[in-house]
Amino acid sequence: MVAQILDGKSLAKKVQSRLQVAIKEAMINKKRPPGLAVLMVGDNPASAVYVSNKEKSCTKIGMASFGRHFPANTTQEELTAVIEELNQDANVDGILVQLPLPDHFNSIALLHSIDPKKDADGLHPVNLGKLVRGEKGLRSCTPAGVMEILKEYNIPMAGKKAVVVGRSILVGKPLALMLLEENATVTIAHSKTTNLGEVCREADILIAAVGKPEMITADMVKPNAVVIDVGINRIETPDGKGRLVGDVDYNQVKEIASYITPVPGGVGPMTVAMLLQNTYESYMTNS
Repeated sequence: MVAQILDGKSLAKKVQSRLQVAIKEAMINKKRPPGLAVLMVGDNPASAVYVSNKEKSCTKIGMASFGRHFPANTTQEELTAVIEELNQDANVDGILVQLPLPDHFNSIALLHSIDPKKDADGLHPVNLGKLVRGEKGLRSCTPAGVMEILKEYNIPMAGKKAVVVGRSILVGKPLALMLLEENATVTIAHSKTTNLGEVCREADILIAAVGKPEMITADMVKPNAVVIDVGINRIETPDGKGRLVGDVDYNQVKEIASYITPVPGGVGPMTVAMLLQNTYESYMTNS
């Protein structure tokens, strides 16, 4: 039996179509579109691709894009001042600082300077605090995208054993909390976990978010488990072109799992869709 593919790309298109219709309707009363500002510093090629995709997606659904690109030698003070301006700008509903930033930046301080109501990435301590408390608020985009995929394919979570491999504030921790909200029994595993293979083999839902190419192998997966691969890693190929792989050994694991996300085309597109969703929600709530 080969696992059914969890197609994040087509689900992201569905979410964006829904938002496009909702924005058109909302503009009848609000007289302006929702606005997203993505701030990028320097010339990281992967970041440039992400930012370009986000801006194209904005245009496609009728959202205004206030993206700004700054040279690598921009100072912390200059970027903070731009964020303060955007916090006050009534046309901007979502603000995102594209990571990674050049080394001289304190990215945590920048994140704290974003108005929590405009925190499109859902990573401000106020929004993470609301998640911990189970209150309504803007949710971290990648974990929210994972949850949307599980719901779209009617994968039951209540009472299931979920193992999240990875404990970052971007994915692992918020995702564990979201799974708890759905009444899953959650284990967070990481690089210091002893007998990682055994821990993973207990999972009905196994989520890999560690950033290590093809680390999750077939012998770490329980037969018929649902496998979600959040990782995206570039590995070199003999022809020098390189290819993208996840944290899961896809070709091996698809023979064992019941469902699996591909890389690319799984969680990645849903991260962008949830960023747009968060911006739309801020627009509806705060303007």
